[in-house]
Amino acid sequence: MSKRLTNILVPLISVFLGLLVGAIIMLVSKYNPIDGYVALFNGIFGEIYSIGETVRQIIPYILAGLAVAFAFRTGLFNIGVEGQLIVGWLASVWVGISFELPKVIHLPLAVLAAALAGALWAFIPGFLKAAFRVHEVIVTIMMNYIALHATNYLIYNVLTDNQDKTPKVADSATLRSPFFESITDYSRLHWGIIIALLGALVMWFILEKTTIGYELRSVGFNHHASQYAGMNVNKNIILSMVISGAFAGLAGAMEGLGTFEYAAIKGGFTGVGFDGIAVALLGGNTAVGIILAAALFGGLKIGALNMPFEAEVPNELVDIVIALIIFFVASNYMIRWFLDRAGKKGAK
Repeated sequence: MSKRLTNILVPLISVFLGLLVGAIIMLVSKYNPIDGYVALFNGIFGEIYSIGETVRQIIPYILAGLAVAFAFRTGLFNIGVEGQLIVGWLASVWVGISFELPKVIHLPLAVLAAALAGALWAFIPGFLKAAFRVHEVIVTIMMNYIALHATNYLIYNVLTDNQDKTPKVADSATLRSPFFESITDYSRLHWGIIIALLGALVMWFILEKTTIGYELRSVGFNHHASQYAGMNVNKNIILSMVISGAFAGLAGAMEGLGTFEYAAIKGGFTGVGFDGIAVALLGGNTAVGIILAAALFGGLKIGALNMPFEAEVPNELVDIVIALIIFFVASNYMIRWFLDRAGKKGAK
């Protein structure tokens, strides 16, 4: 069996096994899995509004997945996408409420501010990794909490007068789309879908078609060999984290300028940045794979909201299904072993 076919089959089998074991858990919990999955399907495709909300949920998942995948592809584990998303969210809203500019300037400036904020937040673990070999996982985990509490402080004490959320961004800075609203029964689908798809194209182009991308991937494969070949390893480590953080910041802008149009004090993490890890893993760290994986996870998240009403199945079971899918993706060696054995038997 060819490697390309195996790479396609592994995530598909992982999804199937996740849904299958999820069905077994429903049976053990005395729920009807058929009714549960029918309700899940109806929650995604049952109404035009639900389809719009599903696509809207896919937008930050694509960008969060790109952030994780870009770091993965260059030998780094950016587990701080959640924090970078949060600071990007706040930066975009700050620009959106603080300036009065024409839309052609204001909106791009707000989006750019989010990307820059995420990039700067990711620069810190990148610099510490490059200069002192401090593991990026430890630093990014800590910076997630710093981002959460620092942004809460800024919202309450700086951007508002002791309020729990900011005013809405100006119309000139919003991603809201009357066109998408009109064709999806006034869902919150916005123009961010274009930015997300362009982001996937940008990641593919950087990594596959540029010299910088080749160097970044080379450093990820082997630091010592890359340094021997004359590449600046430390610079590429920092650059990789900065680009990854920019994608994460853009994911925050999609929420701050599109879905909610404001920033609010958060009692906990949004979860989008952490779900981006699952999206990247299921998507095989490729641009097209991430779009498809984001579509799956976005559909599961929105469809799950319908399960308690239509089938009396707790929507937390979808989180179990997602966890199972991640488990089977992480266990891809076992799946590949079975596929190789099946391929060898088929060849005899």
